[in-house]
Amino acid sequence: MRKIISNMTGLWLPLILAAVSGYASADNPPTRGKTADVACSHDWYRATERRLVSGDGQGHGPDLGSEEWKSVIEFKLGVRGHADIPPRDSDDWCRYVDSLMGKQSASVSRADPGVGAGDPHQGPSFSCDPVEAGSIEAMICADPELSALDRELSAVYAAAVAKAVNQHPPMLKAEQRGWIKGRDDCWKSTDPRGCVKDEYQRRIVTLQARYRLVSYTPSVQFVCNGNPADEVIVTFFKTDPPTLIAERGDRVSLMFQQPSASGSKYQGGNETFWEHQGEARITWGFQAPAMVCIKSP
Repeated sequence: MRKIISNMTGLWLPLILAAVSGYASADNPPTRGKTADVACSHDWYRATERRLVSGDGQGHGPDLGSEEWKSVIEFKLGVRGHADIPPRDSDDWCRYVDSLMGKQSASVSRADPGVGAGDPHQGPSFSCDPVEAGSIEAMICADPELSALDRELSAVYAAAVAKAVNQHPPMLKAEQRGWIKGRDDCWKSTDPRGCVKDEYQRRIVTLQARYRLVSYTPSVQFVCNGNPADEVIVTFFKTDPPTLIAERGDRVSLMFQQPSASGSKYQGGNETFWEHQGEARITWGFQAPAMVCIKSP
């Protein structure tokens, strides 16, 4: 009888241990400091950054693993502010983010089996599942270059949101909704794809300059019309294409660099700036006369 019991114990003990182990892993996930499928580490932060891109593509962005970085990652995944997010200083937070990234990649792959296979960055920042056939979003989903621009804008916008967190009134989100509507109106254009591409490029550059997300020069003062009280303050940004922000009184104008045979020429909504050898001709307002402005020493 003892021999039979001993043999049965040898037969069933491995199965019992396996069941106990399975129960522990399924219903009692390891706590911090124990073995886990996903744990917060520098390598994990780097891998997550490659997938979600918290910076602006120009080497600017929050430090990996920092509170600001984790806030941007939550925003990119659409869960910032949700009540069920684990504490950011725990491995549970990293496991939670890893799970969401897996769902995001699966969503993109379902939309197009050729998209996201091996590289989740092949699709845009939004899910292609619910997009309407023939829509601008469907065009973006099917176009690798436009998808890349959408991902870039998503990263730049997230960085801008982090900078604008204390902005009052909170204009950025409303502006972004307006921009999306304008982008989607590109179907009216004779060249819808070209229109969408231009919209993305201009929006990316606008956010980079307005929220100081790229390198820029120290501000330069120009005295206009020979009147020291009439000055225009100009800051140049290393965007692509180059931009400047000009301030005159309480008005601000963002201008884009234009081709020019000599000097530097920029065009805004109703303003222009053309500098050559320290002297600038600036128009400020629709059909306004050009002002001669001299750079302050």
